[in-house]
Amino acid sequence: MLGFSVMKKVSGNSPVIFDVTHALQCRDPFGAASGGRRGQVTELARAGMAVGLAGLFLESHPDPANAKCDGPSALPLAKLEQFLTQIKAIDDLVKSFDELDTEN
Repeated sequence: MLGFSVMKKVSGNSPVIFDVTHALQCRDPFGAASGGRRGQVTELARAGMAVGLAGLFLESHPDPANAKCDGPSALPLAKLEQFLTQIKAIDDLVKSFDELDTEN
């Protein structure tokens, strides 16, 4: 999370999009596919939006256990609407705040 403000600063304040589900992948160099931590999708997405990101990228699938790729990290499609409602509420709240300069 600490790197997001640095990314915005060095890119001239360009919008930063966070790929939440790929951030939760667990690589296995000897495995056929990556593992993942789907149970942390909401937690990490909330944290990302709390720092004022422009948006999120995430994988969603009707049946993540049978997805051809990224299933272990994918949000079940049935949870997507509720997930987006919560993320949008956090985004609206955070972006309603005035910028607070803590450097000076």
